[in-house]
Amino acid sequence: MAAEGGGKEANDVKSQFSTREGVYRLLTHSEYSRPNRMPFNSQGSNPVKVSFVNVNDQSGNGERICFNVGRELYFYIYKGVRKAADLSKPIDKRIYKGTQPTCHDFNALTATAESVSLLVGFSAGQVQLIDPIKKETSKLFNEERLIDKSRVTCVRWVPDSESLFLVAHSSGSMYLYNAENTCGTTAPHYQLLKQGENYAVHTCKSKSARNPLLRWTVGEGALNEFAFSPDGKFLACASQDGFLRVFGFDAAELHGTMKSYFGGLLCVCWSPDGRYIVAGGEDDLVTVWSFQDCKVVARGHGHKSWVSVVAFDHCTTSVEDGDPAAEFRGSEEDVNEEEEGRKRASSTHSQLSQRNSTDHPVSATYRFGSVGQDTHLCLWDLTEDVLFPHLPLSRTRTHTNVMKSTSPAGDNGSNSTSTENPANSLPDSLPRSNSLSNSSNPSTKGSSIMDGSFIASSVSRFATLSFDSRRERHDKEHKRNHSVGYIGAKSGDKLNHSGSTRTAKTQPAKMLGTTLCPHMEEVPLLEPLVCKKIAHERLTVLIFLEDCLVTACQEGFVCTWARPGKMVSASVHSLRLFCFCFDIKTFLKMGRP
Repeated sequence: MAAEGGGKEANDVKSQFSTREGVYRLLTHSEYSRPNRMPFNSQGSNPVKVSFVNVNDQSGNGERICFNVGRELYFYIYKGVRKAADLSKPIDKRIYKGTQPTCHDFNALTATAESVSLLVGFSAGQVQLIDPIKKETSKLFNEERLIDKSRVTCVRWVPDSESLFLVAHSSGSMYLYNAENTCGTTAPHYQLLKQGENYAVHTCKSKSARNPLLRWTVGEGALNEFAFSPDGKFLACASQDGFLRVFGFDAAELHGTMKSYFGGLLCVCWSPDGRYIVAGGEDDLVTVWSFQDCKVVARGHGHKSWVSVVAFDHCTTSVEDGDPAAEFRGSEEDVNEEEEGRKRASSTHSQLSQRNSTDHPVSATYRFGSVGQDTHLCLWDLTEDVLFPHLPLSRTRTHTNVMKSTSPAGDNGSNSTSTENPANSLPDSLPRSNSLSNSSNPSTKGSSIMDGSFIASSVSRFATLSFDSRRERHDKEHKRNHSVGYIGAKSGDKLNHSGSTRTAKTQPAKMLGTTLCPHMEEVPLLEPLVCKKIAHERLTVLIFLEDCLVTACQEGFVCTWARPGKMVSASVHSLRLFCFCFDIKTFLKMGRP
């Protein structure tokens, strides 16, 4: 799909792209695919997925890669930027009949050079535990499909556990398994453990230990992806009903929610420090959600179709905690008062919540990426000016962009008038609209969104930010780019009427303009640092590694992109060999009588 401006160049598949840290280059010799490298007919097939694990091999090639293409599953030694991929020698290869692999996950906790545990989910609902190094199949869960008959959408090992794993299905249910237990020969019976708004948790009633241990029912429609927080204590779920729900995993309690602009959410990931969650989906946007404040802090618009994967780059993300500069905090009394408040909060908040307290870092730059069905890769920079817009007078006088902030009549019964400030000046006041809080969600009670004019003046000097004060223009653009999500949103009223009573309480029209789903002009709108077409088919994988990033498309090609300064090219090896041979000849000539 052509980018704005059109032209042949916009449709060319790129083999490199530039960022401020340098140039990322595609390594054609490090492309993984089916051994014959023939493109795969992706019609009717599940998305290609990729999983990595480090087995701590002493030879220096500790990385292992697993990927699925159609009915096939491959397991290779991953040589990355160092050496060319040897597709003729997979460690393990499996071809399935009657079902297709849909997702997989390694247990990094138990991985060794001699053995590794790999979970594989299938389109018919089963989950298989295999060891691709020993080429063994340990167990098959939900073999008779008595637990769930729908497609497995996501499977993950529970952090710091050797035996527990979580499985999500397109039915909207999640199941907690123990790899050491078996599944019963009859359908399980459940007992309600905990219930909340649009979710419920049940335990399995059984006299003996059997799987599943727990069943979660989350939202309406498919549960597309979930992700554990870095400390393993929280679980973020992206659902087809358009909601992001974050749970305390052990207590099974809802921490907070977010609603997509329209359509379903397809992917979710956590920042390395657990402060933020990024989600993407059928609204063609990436949405940044604050874990501590339980609200949307930014949106990113760069894709022309559904966003399939979002991922943080831990190598280029920089968060420095410490004593902030005086201009960020004001007087010494204010600093002491905040410190006392954090000490009081530590008794009631978890370790992750403490890291997400009001102790804002001095410098914060998060890098995350996204790929979509438009075949484009986008890289985004999330800076402190977006995350912490409460800038002092000395830092806001230079901003010149001023935006009118309007609120449609009738939004939650509140009326706000348009305000305009002259350039190079601050707003007269910094009002907060308490009418935007959603009283139905306790976790977001009291949170608010700042006035749009102040946000615009705070972030205008960053080239990666822009504001669109006209929602009509944004909606037309989505419609022009034939996003299916837009069509779904247009007929949302009909779907809501046919849904359950719980769904009627959360109609999208009633949420637009609240903290669950703020208007487009109410939050900063990020523009991608990089937006390049890198494949011919829709992209399904984006993984950031230390020396490269890995992408995969539905054709079945897994590509390696070397980070700046990390590429080892064949020309370098040839030059080294030439110099070595030249030195030998010189030495022999010098030794002649």
